[in-house]
Amino acid sequence: MVGGGTSGMSDTRESQATKARPTVFLSYARVDRPLAEQLVVALEQAGVTVWWDTLIEGGAEFAKSIEAALARSDAVVVAWSALSVGSDWVLDEASRGREMHKLVPVSLDGTEPPMGFRRYQSVDLRAWLAGDDDRAIDRIVRGIEAIARRQTGETSPAAASARTRPPNPSRRGVLLALGGTAAAAATGWALWRSGALPGFRMTRSRGNSVAVLPFENLSGDEGQDYFADGLAEEVRATLARDLRLLVMAQASATQFRKSDRPATEIAEQLGVAYLLSGSVRKSGDVVRVAADLVDGTTGFSRWSQTFERRIDDIFAVQTEIAKTVADALVARVEADDPAAGTNPGDGAATCGTTDVAAYDAYLRGRALYDLSVDEATERAALAQFDAAIAADPRYAAAHAARARSLTTIANQYGDVGSRARLYDEAVVAARRAVELAPTLADGYSALGATLFQGRLDARGAREPFERSAELGAGEATVMARYALYSARAGNDSAAVPAIKRALVLDPLNPLIQRAAGSIEYAARRYEASIAPLRQALAMNPKMSRTHAAIGDALLMLGRLEEARIEYAAEPQADFRLAGLAIAERRLGNEAAAAAAHEQLLVERGDKALYQQAQVYAQWGERDRALERLEEARRIGDSGLIYARNDPLLDPLRDDPRFVALLESLGFA
Repeated sequence: MVGGGTSGMSDTRESQATKARPTVFLSYARVDRPLAEQLVVALEQAGVTVWWDTLIEGGAEFAKSIEAALARSDAVVVAWSALSVGSDWVLDEASRGREMHKLVPVSLDGTEPPMGFRRYQSVDLRAWLAGDDDRAIDRIVRGIEAIARRQTGETSPAAASARTRPPNPSRRGVLLALGGTAAAAATGWALWRSGALPGFRMTRSRGNSVAVLPFENLSGDEGQDYFADGLAEEVRATLARDLRLLVMAQASATQFRKSDRPATEIAEQLGVAYLLSGSVRKSGDVVRVAADLVDGTTGFSRWSQTFERRIDDIFAVQTEIAKTVADALVARVEADDPAAGTNPGDGAATCGTTDVAAYDAYLRGRALYDLSVDEATERAALAQFDAAIAADPRYAAAHAARARSLTTIANQYGDVGSRARLYDEAVVAARRAVELAPTLADGYSALGATLFQGRLDARGAREPFERSAELGAGEATVMARYALYSARAGNDSAAVPAIKRALVLDPLNPLIQRAAGSIEYAARRYEASIAPLRQALAMNPKMSRTHAAIGDALLMLGRLEEARIEYAAEPQADFRLAGLAIAERRLGNEAAAAAAHEQLLVERGDKALYQQAQVYAQWGERDRALERLEEARRIGDSGLIYARNDPLLDPLRDDPRFVALLESLGFA
C-alpha cells in the first residue's frame, strides 16, 4: 500500500522549531508496516517530521490526502522491499518523488529498487534492523537535509545550521519507544525480512519463530492420520497469518514426524525458537487434543494443555491453541492490527467453515492431494473437496483446493478434449474462493495458477499472484508460486526476494529448492542454478524434472557429457527424451539423438508439443519448432509458460511468429 511525510504539515500555526525540522513522506508496502513504524520512530528521534498513511483522518479522501502530503514534503523516503517493488501504490509514490527531485530510497531487506529507480543510491537498513549499524539513519537524514536545502535554495550544510539535529537514534532507543509488544514484533520481523543472517536461515534468537510438528494420532486407527495431520496444519496456517510470527512451513516440519531427536536438536535443525507438538485421540464424536509448546533452547515446556471436546468444538480448540501460542510468542495478539493479517481468534476465518462434515472432507481431500500418487488419488482428492463444498458452499479454502486439484488433473492427466473444460472449472472455483474470502492468499494463488497454466494468460495472472504475495508473506508455497510466476514472466527482481523468503520459511522442502534452481536458470545464472537443484535431489532422489533441469544448465554451460548423464537420469519422459535428443545431437551422436526424438513423438505425442519445439529449435529446424508451438497454443499446452525466457528457444526469438506467440500469451 502506501506511506508518507509529516504529522504537523497541515498546521499553519506550527512553531519555528517545527518549521526548522525537515518533513518527509514515507512510502511503504502495508505488509512492511512493522518495519516502517521503526523507521518513523527513528526519523522522528533524529529531528525529522514524518507523514505516513496512519495520519490520514477518518472520512478523508485517501488519494487526495496522499497527493497533498507528497506535494508539501521536503523529501520522499521510499522503503523498498521484496513486496513493495510490486506495489502500484509505492511505485506511483516513488515516481512522484522522482519527478519532484526529492527521492530518498532505502532498502528494508536488501531488495534492489525496480528498473527506473536504480540510479538513486539507496540506504541498506538490514544491519540497522539487526541492531548492528546505528549510522544508517544518519545517512538517511543527511540525504533528506540535502534535498531540503535544494528545495529552499540553501547551498551548504552550514546554511541549515538552524536545524539542530538530535543525536543519531540507536536501534535500542527505537525499540524502547515502540514499547514492549511492538518491539517484540518488530525484532522478529526485522530479522526475518532483513536477510542479515547467512543463507537466509532462521535462528533461535528470533523469539517469534515456531515450527508446528505433525500431531500424533493416538486413536489406534491409521485411517485417522489425516485428521491429526490436518489439525496441526490448520493451527500452523492460523499462526502463519499473523505476520508478527515466523512460522516454519509444513513440509520442513514434517521431516521430524515421530522423531526421537531432542527438541533442542530439532529446533536447531529448523532454525526456530519454539516447537509446538501435539497428539489427537478421536473416538466417536469426542476428540482429545494435547498441545505442548517447547522452548527450543532449553527443551523445557513453556505451555501445555489438554482439551477434551465434542467433535463439533474442534474449531474452538484449534483457535485456542493458535491464540495461546501467539500470545506466548508476541506477548499478545491484537484483533484489530492490520499488520497481523487474519486474526487467530476467529475460528471461522481460520478454518473457512464451522461445519464439521465439510471440515472433515476437506482434511481428507488435502491428505489425498498431498500423496500425489496417480490420477485415481488426484480424483479422489477432488471428490473430497466437492463433498466439503456440498456440505458448506461458502467454504473458501475448499474452493481454492478444488481449483488446485482440477489444475493438477488437467495438466498431468487431461487430454485435448477434457483439458480446457477442467481448466475452466478450476478458474471458476478459484474465483469463487477469492469472492468468499478476499483475504485468503491461497485463493489468489490458485487463481493465478489456473489463469497462467490453464488459460495461458500471463497478463491476467499477474494481479492475483501479486495479491497472493501481499497476503501470504508467511506462506512458503504461496511465495514460491509467486516467485516462479515472476521468473517466468521476466520479473527477476520480484522472483529472487520471494523465493528467498520461501526458502527461509521452508528450507527442507525439495520443491522450494527446485523452484530456487528454476528461478536462477530463468535468469540465465546457469552455474548458480545447479546447487539448489542438487539440494532438491539430496532431499528427494526421485523428484521429477530436476535431473533434466540440471541437464539444461549444464547444456547451456557447454558441459555436454555431464548434461547427457543428467538427462538420462530424469524419470519424467518428456524432459528426459527432449534433453537426450538435444545433447546427443550436440555430441555428434546422430543415431542416439534420432532414437530419443522418435521415442518422444511416439510415446508422448501431443502431450509433449512444447518439448518437441525445444528439440527442433536446438536442431535448427525453425519452421517445425514454430509449428509445434502454434499447435501447443491451440490445444493449451501448459509448457508454454516457460517460453518467454527459455534459452532452448533462443534460435526463434527474432522470428515475428514467435514474437506474436509471446504476445498472445500475455508476455510483455
